Amino acid sequence: MVKGNIVVPEEILSFCCNGLQGSTSPLHVQEPGEREEVPGAMASPFPPRNPTEVQMSQLVLPYHTNHRGELSTGQLLKWIDTAACLSAERHAGCPCVTASMDDIYFEHTIRRSVAGSNTRGGMYGAIGACAGARRSPAFSSSRTAPCPCHPLQVKLKPLTPQTEEEKTEHSIAAERRRMRLVHKDTLKDLLIRSPRETELETRDGSVAVPAEKTRVESVELVLPPHANHQGNTFGGQIMAWMENVATIAASRLCHAHPTLRAIEMFHFRGPSQVGDRLVLKAIVNNAFKNSMEVGVCAEAYGQEMSISRRHINSAFMTFEVLDQEGRPRTLPMVAPEPGDGERRYREASARKKIRLDRKYVVSCKQTEVPLSVPWDQSNKVYLSYNNVSALKTLVAKANWALAREKEKVRMYTLEEDKFLSFRIDRSVRIAASQAFSLLSDLRRRHEWASHYASAELVQQVDDDDMIYHVVSQTLSHENKPQDFIILASRRKPCSKGDPYVVAFRSVTLPTPPASAGFTRGETLCSGFCIWTESDEASKVAYYNQATPGYLNYVTTNVAGLSSNFC
Repeated sequence: MVKGNIVVPEEILSFCCNGLQGSTSPLHVQEPGEREEVPGAMASPFPPRNPTEVQMSQLVLPYHTNHRGELSTGQLLKWIDTAACLSAERHAGCPCVTASMDDIYFEHTIRRSVAGSNTRGGMYGAIGACAGARRSPAFSSSRTAPCPCHPLQVKLKPLTPQTEEEKTEHSIAAERRRMRLVHKDTLKDLLIRSPRETELETRDGSVAVPAEKTRVESVELVLPPHANHQGNTFGGQIMAWMENVATIAASRLCHAHPTLRAIEMFHFRGPSQVGDRLVLKAIVNNAFKNSMEVGVCAEAYGQEMSISRRHINSAFMTFEVLDQEGRPRTLPMVAPEPGDGERRYREASARKKIRLDRKYVVSCKQTEVPLSVPWDQSNKVYLSYNNVSALKTLVAKANWALAREKEKVRMYTLEEDKFLSFRIDRSVRIAASQAFSLLSDLRRRHEWASHYASAELVQQVDDDDMIYHVVSQTLSHENKPQDFIILASRRKPCSKGDPYVVAFRSVTLPTPPASAGFTRGETLCSGFCIWTESDEASKVAYYNQATPGYLNYVTTNVAGLSSNFC
């Protein structure tokens, strides 16, 4: 762990990595190449938060950069992986290897300048990474590594978040894991429902390039500097090699220097050791107007060529080609190979649709119309994740101000940016699990909520996600009752102390269509959190990131002109 930053103006990249909870006695093991604290050095901008925190600084040298003078993606992945694994080992108390890394989106670039990386731990050893002024937000998972001392994977002790921020991240990490587990099924379902015709066209009069001409294969020998102290190849090193061959494949299509914009989930299927040969294969799967997807595969084999190759990893990388003004260039089309090439071509289109759906979900703002997002099978997992994580993030806000209190019911408000949110809570003599069961079924809400007229179940997505058509008693500015199409996502506690969660947000469905007798309303982020106080008592809180339709309700109650909040 690097405890201080060596002051070299405009050439230091700082990393800060920690798990949510580590061993009670922090163990410091000096790693190869680790820098000791230098007297008089600049203090780290990341103060230690818990025993699993790892801090290090890296000097960005010319050979770390690409042709544009920017830090290469492969090098950044190696540094992030090193910091994350060290943090994971502090929690596990034994050697760890990278198991997976969630999608990475490269938003900005790092030139030879001072930049920061912050990685935080999460559920099941997940390490959140945010490197270089938010250049590559990512989340990686680590698992214990088989070795002579630990022949099997070790069962990890539960993570215990200490701060409110860590508790929120710990809870949201469970949603990311849920999304990872069903990613393949989401893609498969989208392909089944999509037309099978393969689109072949030309752009700007150019002829489609055969995908076979972009194929690249490289072999790397795993040497001791590429591996950890147990002899397992660093995950970051494998990712860096994969990024290299993917870049070459992309350049064969565009005949220019491509820029990496996104990486689909890395998932390590098995380890490789010192002495192994890694065969890295890459090919352009599909090329869209301004971007292309490159598929990369890594296989390993030992000295005996007769032994079959082991599939180590696969990933999908999205590249762009920038002109002199930094704008994406138009790319030529790709002609897929018959058979397997056509399958990869269609899957690339499906992954692009999923990425666009996710981007649309995240980018919806209160000032934009509509607030709801389209619902279909391709974005259901991410929309459910966004629904729950948005509510948990709202719950974790620190600046709630008590606005009114009456009959042991408290109303709080939160003002930030363009949003006004409110929270209403009280303690009740009912078990938390029973309150959770009642509040998560919107069909019964009209029994106790005067502004609900009815709620009809439109679609049972799965055991924890439902879509309802809700009719409200509240009149709109058009003097008509409002109706809503609402996604309800319910989650049980991840660990002791966590609340039961019922999250709501508006979605768009073709049925039921908007009716002339109603004004179609929307909710951006709302829901219930229920905390256990005893076997027969709980605290129930309702949250709402108020849309314009709720503002009159909030202001009249805050001003004391109404007590409907009770």
